[in-house]
Amino acid sequence: MKLQRKPQEPGKTGKVTRPQDPEGTRRNILEVASKEFALNGLSGARIDEIAARTRSSKRMIYYYFGDKEGLYLHALENAYRLVRDGETKLDTDGLAPPEALRKLVEFTFDHHRRHEEFIRMVMIENIHHGQYLERSDIIREVNKTAIDHIARIYHRGVSDGTFRAGIDPVDLHWQVSALCFFNVSNRATFAKIFDRDLDSEAAQARLRNNTVATILRFVSLRPDMAS
Repeated sequence: MKLQRKPQEPGKTGKVTRPQDPEGTRRNILEVASKEFALNGLSGARIDEIAARTRSSKRMIYYYFGDKEGLYLHALENAYRLVRDGETKLDTDGLAPPEALRKLVEFTFDHHRRHEEFIRMVMIENIHHGQYLERSDIIREVNKTAIDHIARIYHRGVSDGTFRAGIDPVDLHWQVSALCFFNVSNRATFAKIFDRDLDSEAAQARLRNNTVATILRFVSLRPDMAS
């Protein structure tokens, strides 16, 4: 009976032997790195810490991503890709425009709540004035789908007379993102300032409903009829 060789770790020669599941290894590294960057920022994150919490090694991380900045950019790209992939799976074309927009807003609210590391990384990238995001054609490309999606819903609503004309789809996306983003980015400080438990299921359900209602009233031709 032959013994199966285990993949060799990078040795002193600097050579790296790829693991048997390179895509799985990359995903694992990106998942761990996203949490590390979200917690400690780009400057505070440590490759040693990321390697210790993955199924990989420090040298393997450098092999896949080049350096810490390269890993950070890939983690940021992956975070944007995750939310956009979720949006593309929503079946909104068969829904009436208000229901389609409701479904999209609810998805965005829920996704941001479940993926707080995405919000933290976007906050960190804004601290860096978007300088790393600017290097990525991938992020710009995947975010086009977000505008295409919300534009289709909006223009259908204008055509059937339920939405008012004159709204830029990018502005509409801004409004949705702002409300859903704030729920994560400022929840802790808002809760402490006003002594509210905003993490409870009841509070989150209320804020989710309020977010949907706000967006529907914003686009509605008859705001008094929006719900």
